[in-house]
Order: sequence, then C-alpha cells, then structure tokens
Amino acid sequence: MPGGLNRYVYELTHHLASAEDQVELCGIGLPETAPHSFVKLTNLAELNTPLWQRLWLTRTNFASRQAIKPDAINLHFSLYSLPLLSSLPTGVPITFTFHGPWALESEQEGHNKLGVWVKHWIEQRVYHRCDRFIVLSKAFGHILHQHYQVPWSKIHVIPGGVDTHRFQPSLSPQQAREQLNWPKERVILFTPRRLVYRMGIDTLLTALAKIKSKIPDVWLAIAGKGILRDSLEQQVAELGLNDYIKFLGFLPDEQLPIAYQAANLTVIPSQSLEGFGLVVLESLACGTPVLCTPIGGMPEILAPFSPELITDSADAEAIALKLEALLSQQIAMPSRVACREYASTNFNWYKIAQEVRQVLLA
Repeated sequence: MPGGLNRYVYELTHHLASAEDQVELCGIGLPETAPHSFVKLTNLAELNTPLWQRLWLTRTNFASRQAIKPDAINLHFSLYSLPLLSSLPTGVPITFTFHGPWALESEQEGHNKLGVWVKHWIEQRVYHRCDRFIVLSKAFGHILHQHYQVPWSKIHVIPGGVDTHRFQPSLSPQQAREQLNWPKERVILFTPRRLVYRMGIDTLLTALAKIKSKIPDVWLAIAGKGILRDSLEQQVAELGLNDYIKFLGFLPDEQLPIAYQAANLTVIPSQSLEGFGLVVLESLACGTPVLCTPIGGMPEILAPFSPELITDSADAEAIALKLEALLSQQIAMPSRVACREYASTNFNWYKIAQEVRQVLLA
C-alpha cells in the first residue's frame, strides 16, 4: 500500500490544480504527466539510485528545470527539501506540510543515535527556511511547536481529506468477503499498519487474546509489512491465536477499499506519534466504523462523530474492554450510512484543498 504521505500529496495536488491554478509536482520516482492534466509532474530522481546520488540529482535537476516563478511553494518531506533550499526563489512564500517528526519516529523505532541526530538536523535546517506550516492535527501542531520551536503563529491546522470516490460503500460486506476470500460468518476486524512498534499490533494481539473466549468468532486481518512480522507471528502462536489472525502482508492498493468494506470494524491501536490517521477516514468513507486509541490526531477525527469509538488508554486492557463492548453490542456501532456521511461531509477533498490553497497563497 502506498504510504499515507504519498496519498495525501497526490490527492491534494490534483484537487489544487485547475484551469486557473496550474500545479507543478516535483518528486522522486514520478511518472510522466498524464494527458489533459493541470498538474505538471517533474521527476527529479529515481528511487532505485543510491541516496547520495538521489539527493545530488534532486538538487541539480530542480535548479536546471525550465519553470516560471511560482506564486507559492509547498514542501512535504525534509530529506528531499534540503537539496532544494539553495534554489528556491526569493519573495515566494514557502509552506511546509508537517506529516510527522522524522527523527522522533526513527528514535522510537530503534534507529541508531547518529542517524536520528542527522535527521533532526535536516529537519531543523528545512523548517528554518519556511514561512508557515500546515499540520493535519492539533497533536502534531504541539509536536512541531515543542520539539522544533516553531511559533504557533506560523502553524495552520488543516486535516487531511479522503477520496470519497475510491473509498465508498459500493459492496455489501458479504460481497467484499467473497472477493477477498475472507470468512463469511465471522466477526472481522481489519487493521492496515506497518509492522513497527509504535503501531501497536502486539498490543492489539494481547487484547484479542483477552476477548477470544467471549467473542469466539472474532477474526483479525492485518495488512502491512515491517520488521516485527516474525515476532508478531511468534506472539500469535504463544497466545493461541492461530485461528483468529491472518497476516495479509502487502495489500494491493485496489484491494484496500474492499478490505474496509469486508470488516465489521477497523482497529487502529497506535501507541505513539499518530499524527492524523488517514486510515480512519478511509474506513469511515467505506461505511465501516473505526476503533482507535487516544493517540495523536485520531481522536480529533472521531470525537465529534462517535467518542465511544476511542479507547480510554492505549494499553491492551483498554482496547480489549472497548472491543468486547462493541462486538457484543453493549455499545452501538454507527451505521454504514452515518460513517459515510460524516467522512464525506467533513473531509471531502474539495473543502480541504480550498483551505490549503488559502494558506499557501496568503
């Protein structure tokens, strides 16, 4: 599955582009521009080249490209923004969309201290050059302010959007299960997560072990790859969950909306640094409720809609208690129609793109 950052940039770019506003998207590993598009794609380097070469090509190709002076510049990732700094035109407002603390994430995932320091240094250099910032949640606004000393006066909170054409309840749960060859008669939980510590899959497995005797037909599908795959499979065996868990590995992009529709409930058990939670919106847009931990920006999405879908804490006991209450219908889950209407009304890309445009051009 493409990462949330890539999906966000793709959707935002195409919703900003119009006959009045032409947008140039510069990036790594981009295809040629699609015909009849108001988006000009400029590929600066290929993903399969060594990092040093990729950064050098990014710098030289950006500086040498033929382009008129833009009205605004929007940067999204500090690693590839750093080589561009010397070539950015003066007098043009530069907005950085902060998708997460790169160095902090690396530190929590156990990367070496030197690598974490370098990432933090790169972030600080890039942020110092920017005039204003967009964050997708208040939670990440606080991190940007506290860890990078960016004043609140420069920070604008604008949530992400969801592609309501791609993510929609177009199938019945049974039809979706047939397409994926998933069990037809079980209560299905779905979680699309990278298999790293802060995503909380190990905590979710512990929670599932606590409720399996009370909800014996529960079945969890886990989509994603990561360094914890082997240890998570070992945990499944130790907890006696072999009949309750399916590791899907890499889930093809076209199957993601089907998987949401096949599930009774999407579960996002994040333990830290969950800046927004695009998967929360995608699931709701498909008509499937979401249970999340009170981490990062996810509660900001769910609290106005259904605060019962937020656990009291991020530990296994709290997740288990809420899962049991929802799956045994002690707490009513929102309907497919209600989930869809909330996502499409409050997080449609047309509305979000207009808010972003105002910040970029201010």
